[in-house]
Amino acid sequence: MITEKISLKIKFERQKRGISQEELALTAGLSRSALWKIETGKVSPTIASLEKIAIALGMDFATLTDVSKVDL
Repeated sequence: MITEKISLKIKFERQKRGISQEELALTAGLSRSALWKIETGKVSPTIASLEKIAIALGMDFATLTDVSKVDL
């Protein structure tokens, strides 16, 4: 359940900023495929990947991973 919530939050934050998956993946140093798998919940992101994504989105790790208000 936590993986799904984090996946939704990453996608929401990316779309809120008007960034494509390709742009976010490039900025975060991930492949587009890896980001797609994270956003769709196909894989659980590593702590390192979450940190890279947070930085690329201009947010801190704690804010990105706070999914207390994410509803499935």
